[in-house]
Amino acid sequence: MELQQLYKETKDLRSSPTMPLLFVGHGTPMNAIEDNPFTRSWQQIGKELPKPKAILAISAHWLTSGSKVTAMSAPKTIHDFGGFPQALFDQEYPAPGAVDFAEATIKLAQQSHIEADMEWGLDHGTWSVLLPMFPLADIPVYQLSIDYSQPPAYHYKLAAELKALRDKGVLIIGSGNIVHNLRAMRPDQKTYDWAKEFDQQMATLMENGDHQSILNFLDWGMISKLAHPTYDHLLPLFYVLGLQNEKDDLSFFNSAFDFGSISMRSAIFTS
Repeated sequence: MELQQLYKETKDLRSSPTMPLLFVGHGTPMNAIEDNPFTRSWQQIGKELPKPKAILAISAHWLTSGSKVTAMSAPKTIHDFGGFPQALFDQEYPAPGAVDFAEATIKLAQQSHIEADMEWGLDHGTWSVLLPMFPLADIPVYQLSIDYSQPPAYHYKLAAELKALRDKGVLIIGSGNIVHNLRAMRPDQKTYDWAKEFDQQMATLMENGDHQSILNFLDWGMISKLAHPTYDHLLPLFYVLGLQNEKDDLSFFNSAFDFGSISMRSAIFTS
């Protein structure tokens, strides 16, 4: 289907200047309520960004068989973790859903099939970032799941079909981590050499726009296995790269590590 026709499919959604695009390293759920350099940068970005009409989040914590998008009017706050203080479980993010935008997302995916989901809600990969970034919870939010059975190229191509959403006022956020090895976390905060190498190589490729090499990260050898024993936290980045425009400018923030094996490096793309 031609892009012009796709816009007709979403004609009820008014056009807007192209929204920025974010990849956020979300790290521990405690970032939702802690005051630290990571959360302070999220707060600042929330103040600087143009206010979106809706937010679409692709979180590392919603893995499904097939691709799904939340389509309810009032998504619940999901506390999908354990072993944390009660204060974290007490947090709610009562943002409204984005039913119209969810329908538009389904229509835009012509080569891929996306199903409407009425059960999920907002997991901590989404709300732990949005709570500091947009604390009023007054912007409609919906999530796109990650079909973990699919190869990297699938996610990249699916995202490319959704580029029109950026011109409809949707802020799209991929929430994961460029390096994510929970088993290797260390309390002394000393960063592993392999973690630094993977993180820097990924950053360089992003700056060079070499998306194919990023999608082929499994060919990088042992550093890939160490950086991602499972790569669920890297997959949101593939969506962000698929949504990137040629005119986008890239800048990094939170380019640091937590617990030695969690890269908090985040990126913002602006046209």
